[in-house]
Amino acid sequence: MNFEKKFDIIRTFVAVAISLLIGFIIMLLVSKEPLSTIYYFVVGPIAKTRYIGNVVELAIPLIFSGLATSVLFQAGLFNLGSEGVFYFSGLLASIVGITFSLPSVIHPLIAIAAGSLFGMIVMLLIGFFKAKWDASELVISLMFNSIFYGIGLYILNFYYRDPNYSGVASFKMKDSSLLKVIVPGTRIHIGLIIALLTVCFAYIFLYRTKWGYEIRMTGLNNAFAKYTGMRTTKVIIIASIIAGAIAGMGGAVEVIGMYDRFKWAALPGLGFDGALVAMLAKNKPGNVIFSALFIAYIRIGADLMARMTNVPSEMVFIMQAVIILLISGGKFLENYRQRMLLKEVNKDA
Repeated sequence: MNFEKKFDIIRTFVAVAISLLIGFIIMLLVSKEPLSTIYYFVVGPIAKTRYIGNVVELAIPLIFSGLATSVLFQAGLFNLGSEGVFYFSGLLASIVGITFSLPSVIHPLIAIAAGSLFGMIVMLLIGFFKAKWDASELVISLMFNSIFYGIGLYILNFYYRDPNYSGVASFKMKDSSLLKVIVPGTRIHIGLIIALLTVCFAYIFLYRTKWGYEIRMTGLNNAFAKYTGMRTTKVIIIASIIAGAIAGMGGAVEVIGMYDRFKWAALPGLGFDGALVAMLAKNKPGNVIFSALFIAYIRIGADLMARMTNVPSEMVFIMQAVIILLISGGKFLENYRQRMLLKEVNKDA
């Protein structure tokens, strides 16, 4: 393992440890029974099979969103369009589930394909504007999120909303379109297998293909990539299409895997979560699985803690903010890095 990789791992662990420490301090200050609160937060998610299932269920969409964002970050694109893609792809998948009558094997595949296709088209547009005119992908993607949320809500309310259901929700999807549960006693569905296969695909694409190499080189140094003859315009568009397909697939899988109706009356927040997962994973596809499980674990722990004690679950968002702050801070542990580097040099001298 080279020096930079070793330092990145240490830096990530220290950031997580500091965020956990801050969380524990808050619990000690706020809770009337701090030890019980810490117990529910730390041990609660593995106390019952159902809670373990909750962690895995929550990790599935985080894997998709983290993976999509990792591909974009590897290409040097700060694109948060996964948020809108997740929402609208989920709606499209539910429309396929409501409208068509197909065999149970083909129906979910068509729903997922519709979500992926939508994600590819949206991200292609964002990537094209970025590659052709150097438009800010962050601004465009945030703008698209609002547009697709508004259009999606209009379609839901005026064409697919079930008037007999209390709350905003679509008509029920046909059973043939829903993903099957694979672990009895939980709601873990076949989307977990799809997510893991997508991670394998992303790894092979990024680290075993020419296009993947060009994406990584463009992200590391765009000017150098151009100088060596790489067509960075094409690279940006390819990275955007791949990320869009993954995000769209994630939105579709989440809706037909966890619900029998489309119930998102607001943006799900999964696209923004993807940035956190990708940063924790250092944009590595394999690490995304562990990052997603960690985020899912502390959220389920915070939820259990809030139900059993007087500490609100929102405390976990403080911890997430600390992790983002420390990992994104370029100077965090810089002195330690310099000392490690000097030691390595002296060792080799």
